[in-house]
Amino acid sequence: MTAMEADFVIVGSGSAGAALAYRLSEDGRNSVIVIEYGGTDFGPFIQMPAALSFPMNMSRYDWGFSSEPEPHLGGRRLVTPRGKVLGGSSSINGMVYVRGHAHDFDHWADEGAAGWAYADVLPYFKRMETAHGGEDGWRGTDGPLHVRPGKQRNPLYKAFVEAGRQAGFETTPDYNGSKQEGFGVMEQTIHHGRRWSVANAYLRPALKRQNVSLVNGFARRVVIENQRAVGVEFEARKQIQVVKAKREVIIAASSINSPKLLMLSGIGPAAHLKEHGIDVVADRQGVGRNLQDHMELYIQQESILPITLYSKLNLFSKALIGAEWLLFKSGLGATNHFESAAFVRSKPGVDYPDIQYHFLPAAIRYDGKAAAKSHGFQAHVGPMRSKSRGSVTLRSADPREKPAIRFNYMSHADDWADFRHCIRLTREIFGQQAFDPYRGREISPGKDVQSDDELDAFIREHAESAFHPCGTCRMGRADDEHSVVDPECRVIGVEGLRVADSSIFPRITNGNLNGPSVMTGEKAADHILGKQPLAPSNQEPWINPRWRVSDR
Repeated sequence: MTAMEADFVIVGSGSAGAALAYRLSEDGRNSVIVIEYGGTDFGPFIQMPAALSFPMNMSRYDWGFSSEPEPHLGGRRLVTPRGKVLGGSSSINGMVYVRGHAHDFDHWADEGAAGWAYADVLPYFKRMETAHGGEDGWRGTDGPLHVRPGKQRNPLYKAFVEAGRQAGFETTPDYNGSKQEGFGVMEQTIHHGRRWSVANAYLRPALKRQNVSLVNGFARRVVIENQRAVGVEFEARKQIQVVKAKREVIIAASSINSPKLLMLSGIGPAAHLKEHGIDVVADRQGVGRNLQDHMELYIQQESILPITLYSKLNLFSKALIGAEWLLFKSGLGATNHFESAAFVRSKPGVDYPDIQYHFLPAAIRYDGKAAAKSHGFQAHVGPMRSKSRGSVTLRSADPREKPAIRFNYMSHADDWADFRHCIRLTREIFGQQAFDPYRGREISPGKDVQSDDELDAFIREHAESAFHPCGTCRMGRADDEHSVVDPECRVIGVEGLRVADSSIFPRITNGNLNGPSVMTGEKAADHILGKQPLAPSNQEPWINPRWRVSDR
């Protein structure tokens, strides 16, 4: 077959990759090829928001990764879903939209990611959004990504926000605006009742252009000649082929697959590459290191009123919900059911939130299994800035072999104290007057789990990943040996090669990572095109005036 080539070759059609494809091709001057291994995202399991637990557990849409046995969690292996489908993980995620806190990005800049402070990234968040609601002047109004607040029709959503207020915490009208801290309505990447993934927001519009094409194949390595990336070797229909990049190769393959692809291409810790017989192109110690994630627990409470989603878990109700969604894109099928949220601080002296809540009017696992046998509600809660760090490494030089993923969850003593606080704080919130009409017994952990040791045992057995892996190709100063990319997303030591996805985050941001990942693609596109970055914002985010003396 004829050699394929384009100005820019992007590996991965996910949150950052799709945004890159859209922006790099926008003026019609550059040709773009996107390589995506996964298939179509067409079908109700992906497009129907309430079906979110399905695609994450389907090998058709998910890479099927899991961690190595986690030593601090009793040797459990935790699943690490990553989207293997058009739109990447934005097609299988929970559709929760969080930008991250202003101080997260200021910290990035302090760590060497110059030009990525909050003032620098806020204009890109605005450029990518069409926010249906939200704080005036802080939100985007004509971007590709539609974002809307949850409708909060179930009274339990409002009870959660009111309980937070009664416990003395702040409320916020828009946690993606000037004030993240507080209890409020959760935002969703849902539009006209459908999952508004980057496939819908960015990729399909881009693919309508003459200068963008999609290649379905499995990326094996970046082809590098004389320290310059010149293309990508991939496998399609059992044939190995190369797509050539006239200008640059951009890896946007996830925080698991991006470091894997770099290492297979000879970029990574030299000793590790040699161990697998891979020729070293650039010795970058940071490739595959600095792996971070959010963990969470489900704190579940029985509801004495039959108003939760429990009554909708039977086949007949599911069929009705599905039919209404198929016909009208409305009803309970048109929401992810995460419609109340909170971002709070764990103690005095913490200057911005370090705990996140998702609230759900049902007692059910994320994968849709093990529903409690009664009406109930639950809060997903977890610390935002764990000090634990893990790694992604190669098992062999075979591109088809899954990498070894070691999160090292809960390897820092502070993580245990933080989680115990999260459980006790949730009990305090569920104990407020707002929940009096609804509150039954505590389902999980259960009222007999009280001491530090009992709580630790519960955490060890039940803490789950929130599926926010990041950090494995860290962005920082070019002279920092732990940096993989510089602040323009260029891989240090190789020409014509960039990484732009959640793997470049120096430190994990507050909340869900889809929003910051899309922003990364948007901003990286301007760097790649050599454009003047958008003018920094002079808007001042809200910081709690009581942060030194109180947690609320």
